[in-house]
Amino acid sequence: MSDAVGEPAPDGEAAGRHFRDEDWYGEDLGAVRFVDCTFTDVDLSEITTAGAHFESCTFHGGRFNASTHRSTAFVACDFRRVSFFDATFEGCKLLGSSFADCTLRPIRVLGGQWRGVTIRGANLGGLDLSGLDLRDADLSLSSLARTVLRGARLDGASLRETDLSGADLRGATLERVDLAAARLSRTRLDLAGAVALAEQHGAEVDASA
Repeated sequence: MSDAVGEPAPDGEAAGRHFRDEDWYGEDLGAVRFVDCTFTDVDLSEITTAGAHFESCTFHGGRFNASTHRSTAFVACDFRRVSFFDATFEGCKLLGSSFADCTLRPIRVLGGQWRGVTIRGANLGGLDLSGLDLRDADLSLSSLARTVLRGARLDGASLRETDLSGADLRGATLERVDLAAARLSRTRLDLAGAVALAEQHGAEVDASA
């Protein structure tokens, strides 16, 4: 963006800028690139991005409601009090980004890499996160009740006091995950997950039996 409010720069790039109280509702931002930018109370509802790149950006307040992002990267971004109601992320990278006091449901997630994200104390209940790469994510104290995590990559994820009631973890990779620290009730596990949970509770599993 240029210095003029709401006007896209010819090259679609910005660095070190602060955008405040702007209305970008419904804009097609395409493959824009923002680095070290701050967005305060910016309305990004119904925007579309494709191959965009946001790096080390901070979002305070504002809305991404009903927005659509395809192959877009949010790297080491900080989202605070942001609404993502009905947003779609398809094949996106949210590497090392953090979310605090954000509205994250309902959202639609179709694959992608959310490795190292911090989403503590959030309500992610009932979402379909099948196949999502959540390695090394911090999901502590969050609700993933009835969340579908089939085939997700959860290696190294923190699930301390995470509510996994009714969640589907079949096919998920769980290396270095302490399932015993999570709240489990009617949680669906495949054999590998059940064995890992049993061993964390002190059982000796005899695979030859």
